[in-house]
Amino acid sequence: MLVAAAVTVIAVWTGQVLPALVGVLAGALLTRTRLLAVVLVVLAVAGLVRADQSWRSLEPGNLGHFRGWARLVDDPQPYAASTRVILELDGERFEFWSRGRAQQQRVGNWRGGEWVAVDGTRKRLDPKRAQRVAWQHVVGGFELEWASDVHPGDAVARASNRVRAAIERGAEELPAADGALFRGLVIGDDRDQPREMIDRFRASGLSHLTAVSGQNVSFLLAAAGPLLRRLRPWMRWAITLALIAWFVALTRYEPSIVRAGAMAGLSATAFVLGRERSPVRILAVAVIALVLVDPLLVWSVGFWLSVGATLGVSGAGPWIAARLAHYDRTRIFALPVGVTLGAQLGVMIPSVLVFGRLPLVSVPANLLAVPVAGVVMLYGMPAGLLAGCVPALAPVVMFPARLGTRWVDTVSVLGARLEPGATAQLVGWVLVAVVVVVLLAISRNTARTHGDLPADR
Repeated sequence: MLVAAAVTVIAVWTGQVLPALVGVLAGALLTRTRLLAVVLVVLAVAGLVRADQSWRSLEPGNLGHFRGWARLVDDPQPYAASTRVILELDGERFEFWSRGRAQQQRVGNWRGGEWVAVDGTRKRLDPKRAQRVAWQHVVGGFELEWASDVHPGDAVARASNRVRAAIERGAEELPAADGALFRGLVIGDDRDQPREMIDRFRASGLSHLTAVSGQNVSFLLAAAGPLLRRLRPWMRWAITLALIAWFVALTRYEPSIVRAGAMAGLSATAFVLGRERSPVRILAVAVIALVLVDPLLVWSVGFWLSVGATLGVSGAGPWIAARLAHYDRTRIFALPVGVTLGAQLGVMIPSVLVFGRLPLVSVPANLLAVPVAGVVMLYGMPAGLLAGCVPALAPVVMFPARLGTRWVDTVSVLGARLEPGATAQLVGWVLVAVVVVVLLAISRNTARTHGDLPADR
């Protein structure tokens, strides 16, 4: 399935027949299965067709003056001197930048899913800008003249905004920066995080914590588990899919959570059908489905960081952990170290290509921060809702969350300070690789001696 996913991605990403054909031939040679070769051809053709359709859809069908109702695609994103808003006008997405304190304050109160009465002009984007925002399906820019009435939107938008508002009220019990981090950990809302916090989380390799992902979905389903287990299989399946869809809507359809939601839905479906639930296979199927439904996802950095981390954690992580567990001195740390190294291996290529770095401190930083962040994610949703709905309980209810977010942020501060320069960083990663290889070799010899070498996956 990984070969099929790779062929589909190549066809969608390049949009060219020759690279897709090379991918199909390479996949056919690797698998040497006639049926799979046919599947690869079908996926390559589908990928080419969908890629062409998607790029054509970015050509704006309507430009010029617009007056009427516009739907907010997402929450407004604040920056230092402006706020970015994505609006849907007559079925097409346009971005506009709100400037000026009064307008920014008003726009900042808008929420994704709401409808706003606007008047303005639709224009084409600069080609470079159009390329950067293509993954969000933005087809042009919008110059706002005025905005007036606001409608709360449909039932899903109203429900998700009420939940987010309650969590925001609960987070107000924390200091401003901690509250912003809390919302990022629980619902992926990083809009109010200070620039310094964003930089240090990136420098320490912890920025993935503020992007909701499979861990958040797993915690949600685990919390609902006692109720779900009481239901009949197909009813449990239906309710599970509904919960996943609701959480994806709550977190604003971010690429990472869409990927996680797709995998969770596929896993639930495989369970009710009694089929194998290999995480790597499910990831491959999810990638194929998602890039065919929305080919522009291949241009989302967040999507590839999420896919890479998941592949590393579910593929390389258990393989490394199983071998380190055969060495007495690393047995205790085998699983967390294996999973962390697997995740870093999975995000290595997109991190280096996009951000120009792969923090060396990310391994110890993740070992220290991820378990505590997981507790905040699991505890934060019910605690934030309770604190937001019953303010009198907020100081007590939010105190554990305050300790957790402070710990995670402290780890990011120390990690950013301890991260070495580029040369030392490269040398450090080489040493890490050498140590891991040596430990794997020792564990392999130990396993052979005892006759319990784990099978390769």
